[in-house]
Amino acid sequence: MCPTIIQRIPKPWLCSLQHMEYVDHHKSHMDKHLLNRMSTVHYLFVVTSGKGSMVCSDRESHHLEKGMIMFVPAGTSIKIERSTCTENELQYYKLDLMVAELKEETSNALHTKDTAGQRELHKCTDASTVRPLIQLNYSPWSSCLEALEQMLRQQITSDWMEQWEVQLRFQEWFRDLLCQSDPETKAPDERARLQSSIRYIGDHYDQTITVDELAADIGLTRASYTRQFKRITGKLPLDYVNAVRLERSKQLLQLTDDRIHEIAQHVGFSSEYYFGRRFKQYAGISPGLYRRHHRQEVRVFAPYLEDFVLALGVKPVLQCSHHSWGRQHYLGLDDVPEFDVSQQDAQFNVGNIPDFIMLDKGYDRWNLDRFEQVAPTFYVDHLGEDWRSILRSTADVLGKVNRVQDVIGAYEDKAIEAKERLARYIRGQTVAFLRISASDITLYGDQQGYVGPVIYQDLGLTPHSRVQQWTRHERRIFIGLEQLSQLDADHLLITFDTGNSTKPGDERELLERDEWKRLPAVKSDNVYEVDFMSWMNYGVISHGKKIEDILRFMA
Repeated sequence: MCPTIIQRIPKPWLCSLQHMEYVDHHKSHMDKHLLNRMSTVHYLFVVTSGKGSMVCSDRESHHLEKGMIMFVPAGTSIKIERSTCTENELQYYKLDLMVAELKEETSNALHTKDTAGQRELHKCTDASTVRPLIQLNYSPWSSCLEALEQMLRQQITSDWMEQWEVQLRFQEWFRDLLCQSDPETKAPDERARLQSSIRYIGDHYDQTITVDELAADIGLTRASYTRQFKRITGKLPLDYVNAVRLERSKQLLQLTDDRIHEIAQHVGFSSEYYFGRRFKQYAGISPGLYRRHHRQEVRVFAPYLEDFVLALGVKPVLQCSHHSWGRQHYLGLDDVPEFDVSQQDAQFNVGNIPDFIMLDKGYDRWNLDRFEQVAPTFYVDHLGEDWRSILRSTADVLGKVNRVQDVIGAYEDKAIEAKERLARYIRGQTVAFLRISASDITLYGDQQGYVGPVIYQDLGLTPHSRVQQWTRHERRIFIGLEQLSQLDADHLLITFDTGNSTKPGDERELLERDEWKRLPAVKSDNVYEVDFMSWMNYGVISHGKKIEDILRFMA
């Protein structure tokens, strides 16, 4: 008989996410070896691009293509092969699943009786037999990818609360996956009813809406409705209703001269005060300030966010600098006064007081929240790797939403063209990036940080195996001379950090060490020095500079 995943994992609530990664099969050398041997964990493969096949130890081949999810039971030996009949590279998420073991005396409350189907399965399979693969389904596909992307982004943290959040997100996603893949489940019908409820909210957001009424309309209890609604939308029902109202209010603030209390009532808020408070929580600024920014130019101070502001066509009133690192010369703001953020007590000059301040997550490092009393302040809450969301948030609060897609599209076109050129010149050669100071050697990872998402993901360059091995779950790590000696990448990109230098040139002393001179990339003259500020920043302009540097050096 054909087994189900529940027969393979009878207690799926004991399943946890041990590790996940996003694999470009063409670039991955590690997986091609690992997947040829039997594993002690279960695997889930979620195919996002291309076509290929998954070959089991009995030589049975399973077709792979975009949109497919394959479950590989522990103890199964497989090999993944890319199809040569498609131009798209085979890419997929790989999730390693671990199932907790319960002692007999502690598991009685969770005990499930063995069904006839399970007994039949146990009769025909043992440790020496082939364990069939199982294809699963998840709909809508966009929700599946969004959940996986969030889990991948969050799993790098060392904070135990955030790690717990990843496991909770995984449990919700895994439960939905199993429900949708069970032929006896009614989840698809419930999902259809919930989608109709979501459409109702979109059509009637300006009216009084209660969760009890929404749940009753589709025949669910309040608790069940709330739980399933959040699984689909990521929000509680009333939070979703308010988000619809607030998005509509943004349009009215931009396009009409209606008074704020009229707009509040029009979108379903009974109180202007409550509307204003919810709007600021949602958009980061007040409704009145949001309207002004969409109707006139704003004098903005955005330390280490100038990249995003300038990309949208807004010149900041000040540019940040640092006494050791200098300013961001790559932005070309030569006529804009500097503000040294490393001076904890620095103040604005009379002629350079901003109307609006934007701060990222590093504001406390520079004590910049002290300026909240000077001008309205907006705090960016996205991670730097998610620069597209930062750009959209910046555009929203500065009134430049109409420019966002053009800016992102231009960058993506540039990256695609560069990736194609590089593929012709350095296919299969490995790359690593080092930040070198007088006291430290820093190796940057391939998934997170200022560098990895651009050179390894956008440009498709192949990270050296040590990059993947050592920086797993980390944006960057410090390495010593012994580890440096093992970094035999074909190409090395380096930048020098003068922050710890006591005299000029201290940061370059590493270049005189024998360990450095013996590196293959040094011997073959494949070491490329890049600008510190443009490479140690997030933003569409800085990432564009990275692409230009890579092409200049390697293509």
